[in-house]
Amino acid sequence: MIEDMNNEVSELKSFTVGDIVTGKVTKVEDKQAFVDVGFKVDGILPISELSSLHIETVGDVLAVDDELELKIQKVTDEELVLSKRAVQAEKAWERLQDAYSSGEIIEAEVADVVKGGLVVDVGVRGFIPASLVERHFVEDFSNYKGQTLRLKVVELDRDNNKLILSQRAVLDEEVETNKRQVLDSLKAGDTVEGTVQRLTNFGAFVDVGGVDGLVHISQLAHHRVESPSEIVSEGQSVRVKILSVDTNSERVSLSIKDTEPGPWEKVAEQFSVGDVVDGTVKRLVSFGAFVEIAAGIEGLVHISQIANRHIGTPSEVLSEGETVQVKVLEVSASDKRVSLSIRELLENEDGSQDYAQYERSRDEDSGGFSLGDMIGDQLKKYK
Repeated sequence: MIEDMNNEVSELKSFTVGDIVTGKVTKVEDKQAFVDVGFKVDGILPISELSSLHIETVGDVLAVDDELELKIQKVTDEELVLSKRAVQAEKAWERLQDAYSSGEIIEAEVADVVKGGLVVDVGVRGFIPASLVERHFVEDFSNYKGQTLRLKVVELDRDNNKLILSQRAVLDEEVETNKRQVLDSLKAGDTVEGTVQRLTNFGAFVDVGGVDGLVHISQLAHHRVESPSEIVSEGQSVRVKILSVDTNSERVSLSIKDTEPGPWEKVAEQFSVGDVVDGTVKRLVSFGAFVEIAAGIEGLVHISQIANRHIGTPSEVLSEGETVQVKVLEVSASDKRVSLSIRELLENEDGSQDYAQYERSRDEDSGGFSLGDMIGDQLKKYK
């Protein structure tokens, strides 16, 4: 009898606070479970020591005969208090510290959606702030519960039991890696498909496989563009030509204009010397006026061809935006040049251009006699 008591005392002394033991669940209640770990009485596992997360009842996570690894929290002659959470936490902090140091990606299921973010169980309670869940704004996180996320440890404080995780860090890293790969694959001169991301007053940014390239306003169309919204809209799919790639600064210059036939390619089919067409005065310069006679085609009316009188500056006669009628004097598609005249049309109107024709008409009407002949005849009378 005395020997049995000594054996029990000896067995009791072998259990110390902080020891890790293995046991089997013998009974499950709402707020606690009983576990046989070889002590003279079954150890108590309170619901608060089951997990770092909130649990409604023990039966939600444990069943009789489950085998557990537990840490001794308290030991007396008649009581043994155990913790599953403490064992998980100790292992978890070591693993998380390694992941934090190495930048390793870990996976965890979202256990709960709370104000300001998401909660996961990675052996300890981890928190993902709302701003670190996605790269874009998320208004409602309710459907995230139960999802498995890939995460990085961004803040770890074991003493204060604080763990901040980020899925956005994983996504940002993937985007950056993809961006480098795309930049390396883009070659000047290639034509690729892209999507317009946003418009600015100086052009449009187009996504070409994960990299935003700039189509400057001068590269949107062959004709003069006042606002990018005249040509493209956000979300629109476009074909662009790569003009240049700077991998160091991650800048890509693109052109939509260069993927489309230029207006000068068919200018010879549209206009011939002598044609009279309507145009719009686009620019006034010291030596003349540039008049747009078709989309992307501006011809020069030299200052000498603007009026049938001498003028000092084109602005004396013309103003930008004005619609005028012009005559085509010369067309050169190779040089992208069209020469125009307003004066010739004005001269036709006042008759001065047709003076020679007028003289010929008078000769015919007078029976073939010229003015010189008539004067000559009169002079003969005085001889």
